[in-house]
Amino acid sequence: MPPPPPPPTRPAPALPDELLEEIFLRLPPDEPEHLVRTSLACKLWLGLLSGARFRGLYGEFHGAPPMLGFLYNWFFCSGPKEDDPVANFVSTTKFGALVPDGDGWDRQYTPWDCRHGRVLLGDYTGLIVWDPMTGRRMKLEPPVGYVGAAVLCAARGCDHRACHEGPFRVVVIGLDMNEDDGDCVAHACASSPVTPEWSRLCSDSHFDGWSRACSDSRFDGWSKQCSGLYLLAGDPKIDALPPVLVDDALHFRLTDDDERVGILKYDLSSNCLSMIDVPLTRLAIVWPAILMALEDGSLGLAHLDGLTLYLWSRQIDSNGVASWTQHKVIDLKEPLPIQNPKKRISVIGSVEGHDIIFVNIDLGIYEIDLKTLRWKKLWKREKFRSLIPYMSFYNRQERVRPCKALTTDD
Repeated sequence: MPPPPPPPTRPAPALPDELLEEIFLRLPPDEPEHLVRTSLACKLWLGLLSGARFRGLYGEFHGAPPMLGFLYNWFFCSGPKEDDPVANFVSTTKFGALVPDGDGWDRQYTPWDCRHGRVLLGDYTGLIVWDPMTGRRMKLEPPVGYVGAAVLCAARGCDHRACHEGPFRVVVIGLDMNEDDGDCVAHACASSPVTPEWSRLCSDSHFDGWSRACSDSRFDGWSKQCSGLYLLAGDPKIDALPPVLVDDALHFRLTDDDERVGILKYDLSSNCLSMIDVPLTRLAIVWPAILMALEDGSLGLAHLDGLTLYLWSRQIDSNGVASWTQHKVIDLKEPLPIQNPKKRISVIGSVEGHDIIFVNIDLGIYEIDLKTLRWKKLWKREKFRSLIPYMSFYNRQERVRPCKALTTDD
């Protein structure tokens, strides 16, 4: 007599959604492939991971967005290279930037800025705002004569953890030289906020909703009249490094033929330009030197003298008076694996809101945390003029593809 059939197995009870969310929150944000694989397990998990509730919880749990990759620029005498990636974008995780098929626009433009999940590409004939997370882009037609530009989120109260769908603004800086008297006047133009409808525009769409520098605005929502700022420098130039955003103001590093350094500040709320002196005037801070948005919310300046890094912070006292203080002095040969101390080191970028910088040393390009002095190797390749980090949370609701992670092996 055959044995009786085994009793039917009961399915395991389903975990509550709240418990699943608590588990998913522990997935590391700088390894987006884990989110991809988890979302493919079943429709329930996909719905949880792509929902607005979980995206908000995930951002709050992990704080600042992780670095998913970086963009870079060459020195004028050494680039571009034939094997450069599209838009000079390199992934440091298993995140693949979406680049739409096009007519080669990405080879004609270089990275100028990156902030709040958007990349600003351009040359001196036009600009492109590109979202690597979704592949969307928009061509801009700014006023002529600009030499610096920035992109930023335009949504009020946004925490910038997942604002790809929100409005953005672009600011351009121009320098006009009067050949008769040698005076130079700086001016700024800000685009009106570009609404989420930009995502439905085709790749060849153009946007010309710019404020007029030093003239009356013609449309509601544009910035107010911008007064020109006369500069004392003989032949000032905007540095190739991207600006930094501190206290609702963009800060551009300014140099001139006499190798003096200054900081050009554009206040977004008042639409005004002003100059900020740097802490020192000697040649040691002309190059290499970068502006930083420090973790304490202050404006910073980092410069090298040999292997010694000097970090300055611009603090405001109780009377509203701003002054520079020396924040840190770090001997880089201690934390970094420098083999040839005679080879010149350069600082090429930073992470806004964090005391993190990127440096070129003899063994490659390194990221170093100035608080813990921990470092991480990013790439072993020729030296860059600038490195611009791409910071963003992976958003499963948008079309993102995983890719092979960057390796620093020879």
